[in-house]
Amino acid sequence: MIAADVRTRNVKAGEHLRLLRSLASELERAMDAMCRNDLEELEDSVANQQELSQELSQLASELGSSASASSPTPSQSTDCDLMSEIHTAAGELQRLNFRYSVLLQHSSRSVALMTSLFTSFQGQLREASGPRLKHQTWSCQM
Repeated sequence: MIAADVRTRNVKAGEHLRLLRSLASELERAMDAMCRNDLEELEDSVANQQELSQELSQLASELGSSASASSPTPSQSTDCDLMSEIHTAAGELQRLNFRYSVLLQHSSRSVALMTSLFTSFQGQLREASGPRLKHQTWSCQM
């Protein structure tokens, strides 16, 4: 019985590793799509990220519930090499997620600036509130 539980945990841990790597690949794909301004690929990647995240959440809850039901601890019942690969993949995913977050923040600021610029071209200028510098001017070349 315990040997079957260990095999099941190893299979689930292997699936967890596969999902982590797939999610990392999708983050890279999304960043590449953003750099190339490929909206269709970005949307497809975001949809895949959502599916992978749901699968990871479900698998994590299954692993958590099976760990509490069985007697061996997860680290004892799962192959050490596999656990090492999972930790490495999770670390890489965290680094990619940070880069992805920074790129999204930068893109959001760029979109806000472009929106402001286009709004000003339409004659809808809004002056900044608060104290103003005496030597502040607008300059635009066409």
